[in-house]
Amino acid sequence: MIRVLVTDDHPIVRDGLRGAFTGEPDIEVVGEAASGLEALAQVARHHPDVVLMDLRM
Repeated sequence: MIRVLVTDDHPIVRDGLRGAFTGEPDIEVVGEAASGLEALAQVARHHPDVVLMDLRM
């Protein structure tokens, strides 16, 4: 299981990415963050394998 944290400042983008991963049997979205600071807190809490982050955020 690949544990993913989705980080983007636009809630619609986060919703879309979460929805894209929902049907994948080997991917689990463990959290979402709207800022870099929030992402750091979520990483400490959930220990994801991958952080998917908006570059221009």
